[in-house]
Amino acid sequence: MEVERVQAIVSSSLAKDNIPLEFVRPEDEQPAITTFHGPIPDIPVIDINHPDQDHIIHLVANASRDWGIFQVVNHGIPFDLIQNCNKLERSSLISLRKRKKCMLSLLVHSPLKAMEARSGKMLMEKKNWADHLFHKIWPASCINHQAVNEEYAQEVRKVVVKLFKWLSTGLGLEADVLKQGVGDKLLSAMSTPALTLGVTSHTDLSAMTVLVPNEVPGLQVFKDGHWIDAQYIPGALIIHIGDQIEILSNGKYKAVLHRTTVDKEKTRMSWPVFLEPPGEFVVGPLPQLVDPQIPPKYKPKKFKDYSYCKFHKLPQY
Repeated sequence: MEVERVQAIVSSSLAKDNIPLEFVRPEDEQPAITTFHGPIPDIPVIDINHPDQDHIIHLVANASRDWGIFQVVNHGIPFDLIQNCNKLERSSLISLRKRKKCMLSLLVHSPLKAMEARSGKMLMEKKNWADHLFHKIWPASCINHQAVNEEYAQEVRKVVVKLFKWLSTGLGLEADVLKQGVGDKLLSAMSTPALTLGVTSHTDLSAMTVLVPNEVPGLQVFKDGHWIDAQYIPGALIIHIGDQIEILSNGKYKAVLHRTTVDKEKTRMSWPVFLEPPGEFVVGPLPQLVDPQIPPKYKPKKFKDYSYCKFHKLPQY
């Protein structure tokens, strides 16, 4: 099956003035109308190298309760490594863009798969203005990418282990309880670059997402009835609380509702790592956070079933 990629549409002269109707959002979803420009607090920025661990726990827990998102600095991942990752992935996308046949192929066994992001299961629904590149296997031409990605993944895991401990402690639990609640050994979907030109509002179905964007603004967070722009901080990691942590915490931590917006002149590129439970693992509210006065807000469910329902816009329970 062939799809017309967003980048191809953008490159056409027609698209500069006329966006295909399937990509046009209703007014109540259009960023130009719904973005708030008043005096709203910035998304929390947390120095996770602060000498006072209790201070870090307090900030991480509060940000996860109030925002569902925060940025971390002084995380220990070399800035050069982050830049190198972004450079290599961007070069992959540019190279694949020139290889139209590869970009348009959605064959199951293709080593590199390009796909058009859709907002739902029905073709008649509005589509997201974005392209995504997913690495299924590493072809020989990308061997350097593999080494860099693996190094980056190892560094991200070090940060994630700390975050889960702080989040767990912030709930009044032992440090390892929250991580065990998502299967202890989290699966990290390979970091995949996304040429993001507009993705509708959503929460991530993962437990946590670690995101590195480029310098082009576009990420927005829904807070207190307003869409708020995320500040770009070079080298910072943007941490999204996902659905599974919200479920585990019985709603104490919030999965962040977010979207990305369009820049007419520049392409926004983001590089997420999704931390997810194994598909067969059952995720539900932690028993330590449930009692007769605080009943469970969610029913336990296999992660693969939760993912299927969310992707196909089916009721979860």
